[in-house]
Amino acid sequence: MSRRVATLALGVLLSACQPDSAGSLPQGDGYDFFVLSLAWSPTYCEIEGDRASRQQCGSRESFDFIVHGLWPQFERGWPEFCQSREPSRVPNDLVREVADIMPSAGLVGHQWRKHGSCAGLSQRDYFSLVRTAWEKVKIPRVFEDTGRDLTVSPVEVEDAFRSANPSLPADGIAVTCENRMISEVRICMTKSLEFRSCTEIDAKGCKMPRASLPASAR
Repeated sequence: MSRRVATLALGVLLSACQPDSAGSLPQGDGYDFFVLSLAWSPTYCEIEGDRASRQQCGSRESFDFIVHGLWPQFERGWPEFCQSREPSRVPNDLVREVADIMPSAGLVGHQWRKHGSCAGLSQRDYFSLVRTAWEKVKIPRVFEDTGRDLTVSPVEVEDAFRSANPSLPADGIAVTCENRMISEVRICMTKSLEFRSCTEIDAKGCKMPRASLPASAR
């Protein structure tokens, strides 16, 4: 099942806190822009094996791209594990509200503590922003419910995302690899969640000519 179908099912739950325009987005401070990290879930499941989250890898539903995190960035470097007035633990009701795009409670908690705490926002506003960022990006159809392992180049993955999202600049996206597999697609966004360039992130993209993309259908 596409993640976007599941997103519609939970959209009503967040309607009270969803921004209705770029000008009404929750605005934090202490950073310059965001990186939206989209993880290819089958790669994580294959690498982690028995150590992987059962919520993400042991359920009947298979996942393809999920949100790894929405990371506040400086033009050079990034903040992490910041002091916050918010609790370190994310409440269960909020974990459930984002489970369709972040299907692991451990992932949600870790991302809040390491990155969300640096956004200058409440937990609810931060995860509302996470969902809005996710909805800004169109996942290329070729990556939805792939039924077999593929071999692709990182450039092909970038090109597919840029074709599906025409305003995404060439230096505003980076594909990462791990264990010779496509791991993440990192997309740079302004505080208003518009696509933007980010040469430091782009330069750290995977340089392998070809990499495996494990099947998402299990």
